[in-house]
Amino acid sequence: MKKKTVLITIAIFLNALTLISQETGTFKDPRNGKVYKTIKIGTQTWMAENLRYNVSIGCWGYNDEISNVLTYGYLYDWETAKKVCPSGWHLPSDAEWTTLTNYLGVDSIAGGKLKEIGTTHWASPNAGATNESGFTALPGGYRNNGGAFDGIGGGGSWWSSTESGTNNAWSWCMNYGYSYVARSYNNKANGFSVRCIKD
Repeated sequence: MKKKTVLITIAIFLNALTLISQETGTFKDPRNGKVYKTIKIGTQTWMAENLRYNVSIGCWGYNDEISNVLTYGYLYDWETAKKVCPSGWHLPSDAEWTTLTNYLGVDSIAGGKLKEIGTTHWASPNAGATNESGFTALPGGYRNNGGAFDGIGGGGSWWSSTESGTNNAWSWCMNYGYSYVARSYNNKANGFSVRCIKD
């Protein structure tokens, strides 16, 4: 029994060490001068913030309020999201999102490792949130294809570049009430958050 306890403790320590040793950095978007935190998770380098690049079509601040953009970034429809990342970065594919969640463990706990801790931005209880990954997912809500905004503080949805039929594309979602990441397909006209991944 003692040997088993020691082995479990070592495994937990090594897992924590892997997460702690991840590389952080910054990236300055040459298009508007905004500086983003970056985080290397496994073999992937992600922006550790939602994208805040304004384009004239297919891009909205939640409730059209600039204060929401500063915290949560813009919401983009899928067609815009595909081409909005700066040079050297791209909208992650469904497979790249899967690689991220697999690296952090199973989907049932990966959301907690991705979400910002506490309830400054997330509604209580922000279940399972540890942000061990440094990804710092924020609940920017969404804009539906009818133009209504909903969900800020309660959840966040992020586009992948992968289609699911003619009208839909895959997205990855997190919620204040659970620690898992939900993969689902949604209408391409919805406005979701964007996290760019390095080429």
